[in-house]
Amino acid sequence: MAGPESDTPHGRSAPGSLGRVGRLVGRELRTVGRTRGYLVLAGALAAVLLGIGLTGSASAGYVPTAVDLLTPLELLVPIVAVAFGYRAIVADEGRGELDVLATYPVGAGEHVVGVYVGRAVCLLVAIGVPLGLVGGLVAVRREAPAEIYATQLGADSPILFARFVALTVAFALVVLAVALAVSALASGTRGALAFAIVALVVLLVGLDLALVVGLAEGILPGSALVDALALSPLSAYRGLVFETVVNTVAGTGPRAASPLASLVGLAAWLVGSLAVAAWAVRR
Repeated sequence: MAGPESDTPHGRSAPGSLGRVGRLVGRELRTVGRTRGYLVLAGALAAVLLGIGLTGSASAGYVPTAVDLLTPLELLVPIVAVAFGYRAIVADEGRGELDVLATYPVGAGEHVVGVYVGRAVCLLVAIGVPLGLVGGLVAVRREAPAEIYATQLGADSPILFARFVALTVAFALVVLAVALAVSALASGTRGALAFAIVALVVLLVGLDLALVVGLAEGILPGSALVDALALSPLSAYRGLVFETVVNTVAGTGPRAASPLASLVGLAAWLVGSLAVAAWAVRR
């Protein structure tokens, strides 16, 4: 990455914080675009999601399709997000780029934000584009045309599917932040891979299992379970989908989650993970 441009013969001013972050974002976009493994992973994800759209409930409507996609996405989104992020920072360290960056006015926070935004853009494309195509399949194959697009109770609306896509993207961004923290904490590529596997197990199984054990042992009262689900990013995502997408059409029933608590929980995981990554880079 080019250094600051102050005091050059041409008199150009040094880039500000946004400029430095922008350069890092551009670097990450080029890195991901040149790495065949990421392209293959994104293609495989698109094939799976489109396959589900073609063979699932696309003809039944937007919400049934979202329900079909939910369980696979609970597994695939963390895997893809971790794959996009677990080597992002540790690879810089391995190539000695962190030492080079330390000689320039690039703060640890700027470095982490630049890497995160660059990877996030690529992840958004990898997840958002195939989900958008699935939504298009529903619009084409839906047996009963969606005459009512309002989000009132009982209306199967493309707006609800868009909400599902937005929640899925938010979940992916949170897991990417966790992967970046793992990458910053690791001392090498092998260590990053081991940490990434542990992080996946914790996110996919460990936190939910801890909630179940806490409920079974009486540590967690049943009345607090709805709010406690926000402690797990996976449970928060699942609960938000049920509360704001599925139950909107299905009608009343037991609460799957607290939307406010789930959003706060996801935000806390996002900000906390990026803060840990910045601290680890600064060490």
